[in-house]
Amino acid sequence: MKAKAVRMYGKDDLRLEEFELPQIKEDEILVKIMSDSICMSTYKLIKQGKKHKRAPQNMDTNPVIIGHECAGIIVQVGKKWEDKYKAGDRFALQPALNYKGKLDSPGYSYEYCGGAATYCIMPHEVMELGCLLPYNGESFFEASLGEPMSCIIGGYHANYHTNKQNYDHAMGTRKGGNILILGGCGPMGLGAVSYGLHTENKPRRIVVTDISDERIGNARKKISPDEAAEKGVELIYVNTALLKDPYNTLKELTDNHGYDDVFVYVPDKSAAEFGDSLLAFDGCMNFFAGPSDRDFSSGINMYNVHYISTHIIGTTGGNNDDLLEAIDLAAKGDIKPAVMVTHIGGIDSIAEATLNLPSIPGGKKLTYTQFEMPLTAIEDFEELGNNDELYKKLAQSVKRHNGLWNGEAEKILFEYHGVA
Repeated sequence: MKAKAVRMYGKDDLRLEEFELPQIKEDEILVKIMSDSICMSTYKLIKQGKKHKRAPQNMDTNPVIIGHECAGIIVQVGKKWEDKYKAGDRFALQPALNYKGKLDSPGYSYEYCGGAATYCIMPHEVMELGCLLPYNGESFFEASLGEPMSCIIGGYHANYHTNKQNYDHAMGTRKGGNILILGGCGPMGLGAVSYGLHTENKPRRIVVTDISDERIGNARKKISPDEAAEKGVELIYVNTALLKDPYNTLKELTDNHGYDDVFVYVPDKSAAEFGDSLLAFDGCMNFFAGPSDRDFSSGINMYNVHYISTHIIGTTGGNNDDLLEAIDLAAKGDIKPAVMVTHIGGIDSIAEATLNLPSIPGGKKLTYTQFEMPLTAIEDFEELGNNDELYKKLAQSVKRHNGLWNGEAEKILFEYHGVA
C-alpha cells in the first residue's frame, strides 16, 4: 500500500515522500498514524545523522521514518498477534525498546516504522516488549503526548530518598516535601508541574523558575496557583533573573529547609550547580535536561554529598508503566498534557519544523499526519480566524478550554479534512 512519511537520509536531510509499504509479516502490525508531536530528541538525531547512536549506517540508501511521539489506529494484525490486538483499536507507542541490548527505536532506526507517517509497520519487537499500548481516550494528541509525559513521570519515580536506620531507598519524590523545577516554564516543565499536582507522593510546595516574564505569565494561565491550591499544593512561579539574591530568596520560600527534590529542565552548567546548592538534607536532584555536548559537566558540592546526603541522578525516557500511567491520567482528565502544546501542523510541516526546532518559539509542536496544514501557533488562531472559518472555529474552541489545545479542536480539524 502507499504511504507518506518524512524520511531521513542523513544529517539535515529530511524528505516528505510517498512510497510503497510492503505487506506485513506474521509477526508485524500495520497502523494508521493520527498524531505525532515533535521531540527535541529528533532534532538531535538529524543534527548528528549517522553519528547518532540509534541511527543505522545505511540510511542514505534505506532512509528511516522520523517521529516517535505518535498515536493512531491499528489497521491490520499479523497472525502471531491476533489474540492480543484487533483492527480498529487505538494505540499509544512506547519507543524506548532496548530490545536484546540493541538501541534500535521507532523514529530513529526503522525504514518502515516512525510517527511522521500516514501509515507504518510495527516490527515484532515492539509487540514482544509490550510497547504497543492500548489507548481508550478520545483524543489522539493526548496519547501522542503520553510519551513525553512518561519521561516526566519516570523522572518523578526515579528520584529517591534514604532511610538512615536501614539504608533502604524510598523511591519517588518526597511526600509532603518541596519540589523545585528549574527552567520549568517550557513545555516539559509545565508537564512536570501538571503531574506534580497528581503524583501519589504529592508535595507540599512546587517552585518553578524561569528567566522570562512572558513565559511565566503563560505558565500561570495554563496552570494557576489557584488551581494548584485546590489540589492541596502551593505553586510559586519565580523569575530568577529579577532577583538580587536568587539563592536566599528561593531558600526562604521553603522556610530555609531547602528542596527535597530538584528537577533541572535546562542543560545549563550554572542551573545544575544552583539546583545542587539548594538541596535539603537527603535531597535528590534529577538532571532531566539532555545536553548535546558529550563533555558537558558541572560542579557538585561533595561536602554536602558527604554530610547531608545530597545525591544526583539523571533520567531519560520512561518505561511502559510510566506511559500507561500517563495515558490513563490523561484519559481521565487528571493531568493536562495540552499545557505543553503551542503549535499545530500537518504532515507537510514536519520536516521544516524539525530542522528548525530550536529557533521556533513556544512549546510542543503537535502534528497530524493524515492531512496538510502549515505549522501554526495556537495564539494566532484568532487573528487568522478573521478570514478563515476553520481557524475561527479552532480559536473559539481553544478559548473555551482556557487557551489550550483540546479534543474538541482535534475533532474540528478531522471533520474539516475528512479524516475518519
